Amino acid sequence: MIRFALAFAVCAGAADAQSVKLRSDEIGFLLTGNTAVGVWNGENYRQYFGADGSTIYAQDGSRSALGEWRVEGEEYQSRWPGDADWEGWFVMEYAGIWFWVSKSTPPTPFEVLEGEQLVAQ
Repeated sequence: MIRFALAFAVCAGAADAQSVKLRSDEIGFLLTGNTAVGVWNGENYRQYFGADGSTIYAQDGSRSALGEWRVEGEEYQSRWPGDADWEGWFVMEYAGIWFWVSKSTPPTPFEVLEGEQLVAQ
């Protein structure tokens, strides 16, 4: 399923050559039950998004963190232990690449792997 969504996004991105901000239902479909892989603040990470709203963030050389995630409006949002508020990002696609986007951080690319893949193969 995720491969179909990714293939569709790649074709749409290539045809239009413009960035596309995902809608709430698209964000949920992309992330639920899958793992995002990328680099955050110079460190490799993997983050799994459970269907129950739990999320696990694993960074090389650090302890994993268990938090919560949701889609609110057109944003992916997460909250971690000790956080009072939810923090949100838009999810965008450009030329077949996914990006986390916020007002305070530059667009940060990531890829999506099917299922829970917190440990690199």
